Amino acid sequence: MAKNKEYSTMGFWKTLFGGAELSPEEEKKNAEAKNFDLLKYDGVKAMRMGQTDYAVKCYRKALEIQDDLETRDYLQQALTRQGNLDEAVAELKVMAQTQPENVSLWQRIAHLAYQEENYDEMLEACQQAEQADAENAEVNYQYAQAYLGKQDLINGIARLTKAVALDENLLDARLLRGQTLLKMSELNGAAEDANYLLERTEEQEDVLMLCARLEHAKGDDDKAISFYDRVIEANPFHLDAFRERGKIKFDKGDKQGAEEDMQKVLELNPKETSDVSGDYSAEGVEQRVKQAYSNMNPFGI
Repeated sequence: MAKNKEYSTMGFWKTLFGGAELSPEEEKKNAEAKNFDLLKYDGVKAMRMGQTDYAVKCYRKALEIQDDLETRDYLQQALTRQGNLDEAVAELKVMAQTQPENVSLWQRIAHLAYQEENYDEMLEACQQAEQADAENAEVNYQYAQAYLGKQDLINGIARLTKAVALDENLLDARLLRGQTLLKMSELNGAAEDANYLLERTEEQEDVLMLCARLEHAKGDDDKAISFYDRVIEANPFHLDAFRERGKIKFDKGDKQGAEEDMQKVLELNPKETSDVSGDYSAEGVEQRVKQAYSNMNPFGI
């Protein structure tokens, strides 16, 4: 009896101080939890060290043990860094299924789909986001990007207009609308957006490029050149600004200015040399510059 009492007392004290023996199921569960934590945080450390491939392996192994949204988010970030956008989207979709009202998840799916130029996937994500928040200006902006990617300019403009109505300070939406209206030759509408943006931004390259292209489309090439000058002053490596300004100079008869801009284009992008035969010696400059500009659509409109 005394012996049994001794064992009973020892069992009590083991239980009290956490020393009670665990069942096999509990031991397995604890071991899995420990391995999950090790794998998850090894993945985090690997990502910080730039070891993305190893991080992906760690996250995948961790998720085999336990489905965890934070780990799945880490995994999609690592996959995105790898360039495996399809797999990253798949992970985000799993997360979104558990949180269908989380607009940011659908927006992230739309963003990755946009990078892949998968505009149907992007539209589906935008539809889900809109169901969660119908008055979200950013969602309407992404909708517009998807429609424009599918060359549906009418729906694209409609979504951009709604985005601007919901948030007049969403300047990216105004810029994209101005660029799209310019492509549609709707110069008055494009000018309204360009002027609005010009008043609220300080030497922003994309805005200045829109203004330059708009002035060229309106026939005011001197004013267009002045805007291109401002772009190049802000960014001396802006390839399109040199290319487009050079084309205008050439059309205006400024052969030397056109040659200088084309030389800069070739310096910044040597691949375009294949579009130009010969060198830029004094002899035959006009013919070679003319050939260079005839082989490209510099304004992209």
